[in-house]
Amino acid sequence: MNITLVAGARPNFMKIAPLIKAIKIAKSEGKKINYRLVHTGQHYDRKMRGDLFEQLEIPLQDVNLGSVSGSQDEQAATIMVRFEKELLENKPDVVLVVGDVTSTLACTITAKKLCIDVVHVEAGIRSGDMTMPEEINRIVTDSICDYYFTTTDQATSCLIKNGVKKSQIFFVGNTMIDTLFQNLSRIKKPVFWNKFHLAENSYFLLTLHRPSNVDDPKKLASILSAIEKNTQGYQIIFPVHPRTRHIIEQFEIKTKNIVMIDPLGYLEFIYLIKNSKGIITDSGGITEEATVLHIPCLTLRNSTERPETVILGTNELIGEDLDKLTKYLRIIIDDEWKRGTVPQLWDGHTSERIVEALISIYSN
Repeated sequence: MNITLVAGARPNFMKIAPLIKAIKIAKSEGKKINYRLVHTGQHYDRKMRGDLFEQLEIPLQDVNLGSVSGSQDEQAATIMVRFEKELLENKPDVVLVVGDVTSTLACTITAKKLCIDVVHVEAGIRSGDMTMPEEINRIVTDSICDYYFTTTDQATSCLIKNGVKKSQIFFVGNTMIDTLFQNLSRIKKPVFWNKFHLAENSYFLLTLHRPSNVDDPKKLASILSAIEKNTQGYQIIFPVHPRTRHIIEQFEIKTKNIVMIDPLGYLEFIYLIKNSKGIITDSGGITEEATVLHIPCLTLRNSTERPETVILGTNELIGEDLDKLTKYLRIIIDDEWKRGTVPQLWDGHTSERIVEALISIYSN
């Protein structure tokens, strides 16, 4: 069995890394399984991509499609044209896509038009927010792929409700958590740790990149101001996404107690999560890591495709309500936050279950 693994944006590599390790183990045990890693080039900013290959201990991609500019639609078109050539030259038995980024959608469509099976890892998750490009990517991908690997029972139920056969669905858990567990003993203190006099529970970690939060400079400034005002002197460490930094610099948004730094490597970023007082974010993936590490997390969105992080975990949806943000920051600072539990099968062995399922499907 030959598998083409697709990765585009930075979070994709965190989901792919444990799969590569599981495939190598299966192959060493005599299983007939091989992979080819395709990087679409979607995250071309080196500060965002960093040294992920080295930190996650995965080999360099077999090919980089070099889709590095343009709108989302232009990028998708470039990926589709170049991925079609890649598949014609190196035809696999199955294409494996992860997550919900532009690359996921584009490569799924391309493979299916060539009558190649596609499996979707992290299938079935939904936010219900059609203004998010990721939601469209999820829906389209799940409507045409062949097999579905889900992170929760809720995601499985969503697929069944939409007409997917139970025989096509495998509830396996979360590969992001595999990567987290595999690297917890390797996380690294950032080089600025001592410079900013950081210590465990002495700071909040902030990430913002959603257009709804950062594209309007007045709204972005009000969010940053509310965070500063209500964190009672705690430092706020803010690895700034390139699109967010562009807005901050263009409109000269000023802060006093927010430490703005460049995006970090995976090992340094997990170190910051693990040792923070709490997290303020508009990311989905970070809420998963916060839940497993039992770190309080506030999500500045009105909906989430990962409701288990709220229902079971340590996450709370704040939306655009800055009064609610103030309330929950106070709860974190007063050490009155909910403990939370870890969702079923988020145990570090998801990739093994996925590889086992793939072998059972494609070795017959």
